[in-house]
Amino acid sequence: NTPSLNMDNRGFEAHHLRVEHSHLSIRAGAYQNACFAVATAKAGTEDGHELFGHSIIVNPQGEIMAQATSWQDELVTVEADLGMCALGRSTIFNFAAHRRPEAYGSITGQIGSTPPPAWRPG
Repeated sequence: NTPSLNMDNRGFEAHHLRVEHSHLSIRAGAYQNACFAVATAKAGTEDGHELFGHSIIVNPQGEIMAQATSWQDELVTVEADLGMCALGRSTIFNFAAHRRPEAYGSITGQIGSTPPPAWRPG
């Protein structure tokens, strides 16, 4: 439900950049999780705000397989081979094989936060 304009009317981001930034985050999520992603987005006007639509379906490699292309209601479909998820999950994103809990001590052993040491230019 992404509006085409900032609700506070502060700043401006071109329509194509709003769509690009939305698609970029969906594509990255699909790739990093080695799964298909379906991102639906309303189109038209709601409560006086224009919504830009552009729903997408992304494969596990982060490629857009189908997308809505207008500011109107559209239906997009694909035939998805769920076997495509296996490659990423068994190689690059095989978290069980690549996880190193012994390296997390400084993160998991501390409660709260501490300020960083003072920086001294060299």
